[in-house]
Amino acid sequence: MGKQNENLRDRLLARLPQPENLAGYREETAALLAKHEKALFWERMLPLIFSGGALCVIVLTGSFLGPPANNVKTAFLILFFLSMIYTLSYNVSRSKVDLLKEIKQVQLQLLELQASLRKDEGR
Repeated sequence: MGKQNENLRDRLLARLPQPENLAGYREETAALLAKHEKALFWERMLPLIFSGGALCVIVLTGSFLGPPANNVKTAFLILFFLSMIYTLSYNVSRSKVDLLKEIKQVQLQLLELQASLRKDEGR
């Protein structure tokens, strides 16, 4: 069991960038997270647009037609469910980006520790 754990540890450590590239990796990570945050902003707008559309359907039909007709109710329900689906999608994506942030933070801390250990060994 110990040999298998060591093998897994070695494989995971081999996939990390080398500590010599720490500054470049930190910049690359910041750019990646900024790109994801920008995409999340636009993904967050879709539920708001559909919610606003559903609200407009209610207000306009209420002011022009009185009680909503069947097709207006259907349009409202479609917009409402689209809004809920996109909200769920946004929440899943938000969780993925938050997890990515934590993983990258741990990777950077591990790289910093490796770099400091190599400096100490070089003395």
